[in-house]
Amino acid sequence: MNAEVKTELAVLLRQGVVWRGSSAGRASAAVITSGFPSLDEQTGGGWPGGALSEIFSPQGLGFSLLLPLLAELSRQQQWLTWVNPPHVPYAPALEARQVNIARVLLVKVRDTEQSLWAAEQALRSGNCSLVLLWVERVSAARIRRLQLAAEESNCMGILFRPLQQRQQASMAALRLQVTPAGDGLQVQVLKRRAGWGGKPLHLSCSG
Repeated sequence: MNAEVKTELAVLLRQGVVWRGSSAGRASAAVITSGFPSLDEQTGGGWPGGALSEIFSPQGLGFSLLLPLLAELSRQQQWLTWVNPPHVPYAPALEARQVNIARVLLVKVRDTEQSLWAAEQALRSGNCSLVLLWVERVSAARIRRLQLAAEESNCMGILFRPLQQRQQASMAALRLQVTPAGDGLQVQVLKRRAGWGGKPLHLSCSG
C-alpha cells in the first residue's frame, strides 16, 4: 500500500466512513437496552455505552425513544445532562415514565460553539452517565472529539440533529434516522458499531 493510499485511508477512518476489521469486535462492548426489542436486535443490544450516538429527525421527534434509557440511568447517582433542549423538560411526564428528575441537569447556552463545549466538558467530567445535545450544525472533527470524550470517561452521549444532515460522515458509534409513521415512529439504523443497520422499524411510541 503506497503512502498516498495510506493517507486517504487514515482520513476515512477518522471520519468514520470506514472501519478497521477489528472494530467489529467492539459490538460486544457494554450496551443498555433501548426498551424496544426490535431496535435492540438491530443495534447489537441497545444504546452503546461509553460512546456517541446520533438521532436524525424533524425537530422535537425521537425523544420518546430515550424514555426507557432515562429511567434506567436515573437510578444511578450520576447526572443526566441535557444541553440546549428545544423545550423545557416537563417534569410530571418524566416522572410518569419512572425518570428520577432529581438526576436531570439542564444546561442552556447561547450558541452552537458553547453547546458543543458544554457537552464535551460534561462527557469528560466523569460525573455524568448520559449527555444529550441538540445542535443544528456540527463538523465531523467536533463529533470525533465528542466520541473520544465519551470513550475516555465511559459516558454515553446522544446528539439530536436535523434529518437533512444524516449524509454527513461521522465517527459516532450509532446513528438512527427517526421519522413519524402513523401512531408511532419509523426508525432506520444508519450505522452501528459492527457495521450498517437493517430494515426500517415501526415502533409504537410518539414524539
